[in-house]
Amino acid sequence: MNTTLLTILIISLSIFAFYYAVYKIKSAQSLNTKHRPLHSYYGWYCLFWTIFPALLFFCLWTFCSSIWIDKTIINIITLSINEEGATNISLQLNAIKNAANGILTDQVPKEILSNYISLNQKSEFIRFIATLGIAIIGLFFLIRKINPDLRARNKIESILMVLMFIASFIAIIVTLGIVLSLLFETLKFFSDVSPFEFFFGTTWSPQIALREDQVAASGSFGAIPVFTGTLLITIIAMCVAIPIGLLAAIYLAEYASQRTRTIVKPLLEILAGIPTVVYGFFAALTVGPFIRNIGETFGLSIASESALAAGLVMGIMIIPFISSLSDDVISAVPNSLREGSYGLGATKYETIILVIFPAALPGIIGSILLATSRAIGETMIVVMAAGLTAKLTANPLESVTTVTVQIVTLLIGDHEFDSSKTMAAFALGLTLFIITLILNVIALKVVLKYREKYE
Repeated sequence: MNTTLLTILIISLSIFAFYYAVYKIKSAQSLNTKHRPLHSYYGWYCLFWTIFPALLFFCLWTFCSSIWIDKTIINIITLSINEEGATNISLQLNAIKNAANGILTDQVPKEILSNYISLNQKSEFIRFIATLGIAIIGLFFLIRKINPDLRARNKIESILMVLMFIASFIAIIVTLGIVLSLLFETLKFFSDVSPFEFFFGTTWSPQIALREDQVAASGSFGAIPVFTGTLLITIIAMCVAIPIGLLAAIYLAEYASQRTRTIVKPLLEILAGIPTVVYGFFAALTVGPFIRNIGETFGLSIASESALAAGLVMGIMIIPFISSLSDDVISAVPNSLREGSYGLGATKYETIILVIFPAALPGIIGSILLATSRAIGETMIVVMAAGLTAKLTANPLESVTTVTVQIVTLLIGDHEFDSSKTMAAFALGLTLFIITLILNVIALKVVLKYREKYE
């Protein structure tokens, strides 16, 4: 059955439940003046219990029926091919699904295909009827239950509290799952490669670990050059973004007129909406050659791909993350603090440095951290402007690479997933996660130590 039709019917029932509950409770209120209910809560209560059980059944049935249909078809395929390998069964199952979706494939048994289509149609019919029936039953049950004595507001607040708890729980579980997956794969990597070599080695060349009979086939996984390149490009980017972003925020919040603010702030925020590949082209085709030409003027040998080019363009890209958030934080500082400072004879400059900045420090630190995380996680600009070669250097005029670029490089290709080359990506990811966590803890300590509290 058509899912779109089912969606329209369920939404129509929920809208009817909302307005009928409001109408019924208003009628009951006119007969009993003791009660002063908040009508919309009764409507939302009926709407929720009309949609939620039906939606829950729809999702569960879709998930369980797909598993059941796949197992049924696999059993039929197994009997028909005289117990061939599991890989062949999986490939044939995918071919049957593609054929059922209109993608023509060769050698698909018509009988098995017809069975698959028949099972899907029966499953969709049962899902349609049962979902619609659950919504209708819920609707009539709640309409009978609606009366002025029902504490709809308390029930809605309880429902919202449960939903927020579920959302928080899912976020925690997803984060824990990401960390554990990184941890398990990293432990597999360290069972083959020494942690001492990874954390203190100065040669990063995992691409040579391709054949067992190759020289140095075990690969070189010294990660110091990769993290050095990440740190170098991030420092250059933040040296560009922090001063410009903070000065722009101070100007917009404290000096600019309202008309100027409404024009300049959206223009700055446009920088955050430009695709990173555009920044990469700009860095590779404009900034990189420009820096090289300037270097040749002074007799310096500068590579076309350099950390300086990538860092400068990346700094321009993340300016809005600092300027916009810092501007909002500075503007949120109470005017009473400014007026009190001016009343004590302080100048505007002194007020900004000694009063507004301490009050806005947590938000400013947060904006800088967000921009730093954005710089650390950038990939496209580094690939196009800084290169793929891992070099242990602090010279911004040479080509370097970053952690994220190496993770992408390690996870593409046709090599085995359980090889040391692939597992190195998870080790890099976990290490980067720990470094970012340490930076956040340090920033939190700084904020707690230096921020000013005002009553």
